[in-house]
Amino acid sequence: MKSEAVLRVEAMDALIAHLGKVDAERFITIVKSDMFNYTEWRRGLWKNKSIDDIHNAATEYTAANS
Repeated sequence: MKSEAVLRVEAMDALIAHLGKVDAERFITIVKSDMFNYTEWRRGLWKNKSIDDIHNAATEYTAANS
């Protein structure tokens, strides 16, 4: 298991790579100020999707971004 420090650095690097510095910082600010509950958000994220729908979306995303 990675230390919290390593995880934070890797996560921030991933956010910056995908969103850019400004939007990565905006995202962190939103999550911190919004009393964002990641667990609750994840529970509803794929609520109306089958495993096949999720798999197909992931496959399409991978193909488009490889």
